[in-house]
Amino acid sequence: MTILCIESSTSVCSAAITVDGKPYKQCICREGSNHARLLPRYIEELLRYAAEQHLSIDAVALSEGPGSYTGLRIGASTAKGLCYGLNVPLIPVPTLQVLVKNYELRITNSELRITDYESGDADAVLFPMIDARRMEVYTEVQDGKGQWTRDNGQMNVHAVVVENEASLLDVQRDNVQCTKEYYYFGDGAAKCQAVLTKPNWHFVPDIVPEAQYMGKIVEKQKSNIESQMISGQQLAYYEPFYLKEFVAAQSHVKGLKP
Repeated sequence: MTILCIESSTSVCSAAITVDGKPYKQCICREGSNHARLLPRYIEELLRYAAEQHLSIDAVALSEGPGSYTGLRIGASTAKGLCYGLNVPLIPVPTLQVLVKNYELRITNSELRITDYESGDADAVLFPMIDARRMEVYTEVQDGKGQWTRDNGQMNVHAVVVENEASLLDVQRDNVQCTKEYYYFGDGAAKCQAVLTKPNWHFVPDIVPEAQYMGKIVEKQKSNIESQMISGQQLAYYEPFYLKEFVAAQSHVKGLKP
């Protein structure tokens, strides 16, 4: 399956072409929020590349959130327009899963040495974190065997104010702090270093969600992919996973203040 992937949930903007889960080409910018300007340019470049390689787009995959409200809206509107124009379905992919996939591939490529997680140790726990401003993050929990914490079969995503280790352990419903190794990463993780100080809590830097690895998630879930595809009338009403309602702040731009 040839998929056009879009990731716009954080300040990093990326789009990619993947074929059967393998990244073929990615366009990415890590320098600030320029999604509305960059995504159309990236899409044009990727569609031109697909035509040159005689690749026919079968679906558009969208990193669906949680994340930046504005970034998610830009990504979703772009993805929906592409689906209508190309007459292909939309495949939503949870953003925190994209973040974990980038982390897994990075340690597999030996950039990091994390023995507990690489060995599939059940005592290794992952906290992917998307920034939700101030000391709040969006997160969910994955253990060392790749299993996500769930409520009644549903993904268990939380907006958490990180005050200490206990605030995250409450999400996991786990009070055992001594026998496990906890790894946290993502654009919301660096600010948590000041309060996550226990020796079994490890910050992993420079992990961001990237579009080029979304195809691997889709391929892994291929048996359920048809039920996840959105097309037709459903596509018109699709919204990304915001988790929290948007709250407008007072503008600091001169002339826009009341």
